Amino acid sequence: MDDPEQTPSVPSAPNALWPDTPGHRVLFLLDASSSFEEELLKEWIDDHRPSGAPRTDEALTIPSSRRRYQRKLDPRLEAALAVGDDPLLAPLRVVWQPAQRGGVRVARFSDLLTFADPRDPGSLRQRWIIRRHPDRVAIVAGEPAPLSELRHRWQSAADKDAAQTVGVAEFVARQAALALERAERRLRGARYKVPRFVHEEILNRPACRGGIVRLAREVGSDEETVKRDAARYLHEIAATHSTYVIDLVANLIRLLYRQGYGALHYDRAGLAQIYSLAQRHPVVFLPSHKSNLDHLVLQYALYENGHPPNHTAGGINMNFFGVGPLMRRSGVFFIRRTFKANEPYKFVLRQYIDYLIEKRFPLEWYIEGGRSRSGKLLPPRFGILAYVVDAFRRGKSEDVFLIPVSIAYDQISDVGDYATEQRGGAKERENFGWFLRVVRRLRRRYGNIHIRFGIPVSLAEQLGPPNPEAEPNPDEDSLALQKLAFEVSVRINRATPLTPTSLVTLALLGVPDRALTVDEAVVALHNLVEYAERRPLPTSGGFDLTSREGVRGALDVLVQSGVVSRFDGGIAPVYSIGPEQHLAAAYYRNTIIHFFVNLAICELSLLKVANDGEPGDGTAAFWNEAMQLRDLLKFEFFFADKDRFRDELMDELASQDAEWESFLQRGAAGARELALRSRPHAAHRVLRPFVEAYRVVADALLLERSVKPLDEAAFHKRCLGLGKQYHLQRRIRNAESISKVLFETGLKLARNRALVEPTVDVMERRRLFAEELRDVIRRVDQVGGFAANRFTVLLE
Repeated sequence: MDDPEQTPSVPSAPNALWPDTPGHRVLFLLDASSSFEEELLKEWIDDHRPSGAPRTDEALTIPSSRRRYQRKLDPRLEAALAVGDDPLLAPLRVVWQPAQRGGVRVARFSDLLTFADPRDPGSLRQRWIIRRHPDRVAIVAGEPAPLSELRHRWQSAADKDAAQTVGVAEFVARQAALALERAERRLRGARYKVPRFVHEEILNRPACRGGIVRLAREVGSDEETVKRDAARYLHEIAATHSTYVIDLVANLIRLLYRQGYGALHYDRAGLAQIYSLAQRHPVVFLPSHKSNLDHLVLQYALYENGHPPNHTAGGINMNFFGVGPLMRRSGVFFIRRTFKANEPYKFVLRQYIDYLIEKRFPLEWYIEGGRSRSGKLLPPRFGILAYVVDAFRRGKSEDVFLIPVSIAYDQISDVGDYATEQRGGAKERENFGWFLRVVRRLRRRYGNIHIRFGIPVSLAEQLGPPNPEAEPNPDEDSLALQKLAFEVSVRINRATPLTPTSLVTLALLGVPDRALTVDEAVVALHNLVEYAERRPLPTSGGFDLTSREGVRGALDVLVQSGVVSRFDGGIAPVYSIGPEQHLAAAYYRNTIIHFFVNLAICELSLLKVANDGEPGDGTAAFWNEAMQLRDLLKFEFFFADKDRFRDELMDELASQDAEWESFLQRGAAGARELALRSRPHAAHRVLRPFVEAYRVVADALLLERSVKPLDEAAFHKRCLGLGKQYHLQRRIRNAESISKVLFETGLKLARNRALVEPTVDVMERRRLFAEELRDVIRRVDQVGGFAANRFTVLLE
């Protein structure tokens, strides 16, 4: 039996060595959460004192690093620092770790069920662990420093800021705690690299103190009020990491996503490269936003590979009971949806971003702002990116790397909600009940999740070197900022993989008004798959749409989720997408249509040349129409600049036929022949819903006779009604064209063309806009006819 009076010796971490003390006495600073830990640290000092060394060392406690314990400063520390010599200050801490499993020390879900943090045991449990599992305990030593050096650092901070009020004892205790954090991180790993003393460090920074003084003058308030507001806003915004919650949430995430998904696929080598990059520069993860699981699965992939948790911007609407506290303690910082008129709030947010960039903590947010309801990547939002760019511009880091991230799903549980919202339904408010419903829906199987990392974007390469003398200016209207966000979005799209679900829905929506057997579906997919291989386009793992088995499997999965209907009453099962399923199916198709947009523009531009029938070379007419279509669709897709766009279209045409220029030179006949050769035909699959929705907007504007400013909510409601009427009359073919999201973009385009506000000639210009769209739709119908004829021939 164990001797209850004898405590096993505590092992030291590899870096826990007796400090080298030539000419200095040693003052040990003990970060102890209990009297028992203090005893262990003092025993370590006695056990590790070099042989023959005089007992001139002392040991004093500093405020415990564990926030649930007393954090008052020991008054003896200030007295010890006032002695005239120059002691070497050496921090020590006891580290408690989870049990080792498979060579790794991370808290498992079974450890966490008791809600007892294995890294922060209570006093009684500390004694039990050290007797039963001494391998779970270690002493770590922070980098020692002479008092003279620390006093010089303290004085430098005071010189830079006359309002500096932190005494030398408080400064020494904080520096000791930070040194211990670095030492402990080397033992535990980067997975737990989290900031400490965030509020103290930010609010006591000279830039923050000086900024508060200036801000008080600008807003006409007293300094104390602004300082109090700043502290309150920082408390509202900042994440408060907990290693216990980081482990707890990682276990909960795995439990959650595995309810509905089989596997999480991502590139481990790519993550390793990002980890290496993050050792030298701040990194910002900018993922696409398709599902409520996006942040969670990315967080788990990073955790699984030993990355520190991202500081992730979340809307304040997600800070609700039961979820908000866990998110904040695992790395989410909450920001308000709108705060443009709140200068103190903007000031605090800028200070927080500056701090994270300076300290090289990774960031994350959705560049789209919110979840895509259509499946297509949304236009970027510039808010937080403007703050990061501003921090870089002012020299808070030599470079910052933006990491484009595509998160794709075979299927998602949210797609039904998105279809409802596109039909005009209200977005469900986030609360604990909503969260439980999200979890409950994951009881079905949705396939796999695919995370892909795009090529990082360097701010130094895109924007040039920083200027530390620059004044703060997070300008959201900056053209350079908008180009930067555009480039990130393009790289997200390029990294997005084709999944069986996305390509099957693309194929089925391209053959409307008929059901397909498995063999017919294989035929419908053939040219799409061949195009993906020829370009080549990224695909998800296990991608097989060339065999009957692979296609049937993909179709049956869509049948199970209700996106596709199957009829078994004939001689062979047939599959179709009904009108009520169009928006759900279109969601999956839209995740990949950016790969086919240039091909669709080529087809429509060729048919413009063919239909107009102008004699002679049709090259100029082709390029003129291509640029007009680029302008028509500029709010839907991320087009390259005009010169690069021309190069992309030439590459697209060359992939169809190396002699494409000679076809255009033959005029209308050559252009029509080249359009017929397109493999696959794309315009009817890709562009029909957008141009049909725009047509509804154009016709609704023609009916708008009021001279008052347009009521957008009422206008969108009228578009929904008009769209339903047109679909019943077969004036538009696709039910997915009746979409609030598309009507909003169509109105944005009309406003860009000055067609919304009433002017003298606005009705004529609205009429021309409507006629332009009808002409485009007629050509889309032509491409659809080409595709239908080809499909019929292939089936015969």
